Amino acid sequence: MLKKMGEAVARVARKVNETVESGSDTLDLAECKLVAFPIGIYKVLRNVTDQIQLITLANNKLKSLTSKFMTTFCQLRDVPVEKLAAMSALRCINLRFNPLNAEVRAIAPPLIKFDMLVSPEGARAPPP
Repeated sequence: MLKKMGEAVARVARKVNETVESGSDTLDLAECKLVAFPIGIYKVLRNVTDQIQLITLANNKLKSLTSKFMTTFCQLRDVPVEKLAAMSALRCINLRFNPLNAEVRAIAPPLIKFDMLVSPEGARAPPP
């Protein structure tokens, strides 16, 4: 059991380091056995969070994402609406103040069965 947990932690660390080192606009944490978004990732990504536009969290066991997640990654553009629609336990996702592309805004409402909170197109977050 501990060996599997260690492998999962190493996988997350490897993927986060790849994002930082490459300066990628994508953070892929799919299939990492996450039950929560690791707090330590915020510190590691602090120099590149402004450029991350796509985060993949597919095939994890996430129960929720904190407000820190939403405020740290407030520049997300692409949201995998089809994958969200398949999440039967999801009740709400807050994507306010993200510059979501027009396609996401158009296809999301008829596909999803939960509340997707978004800001009007072009809206900016209030100053802290």
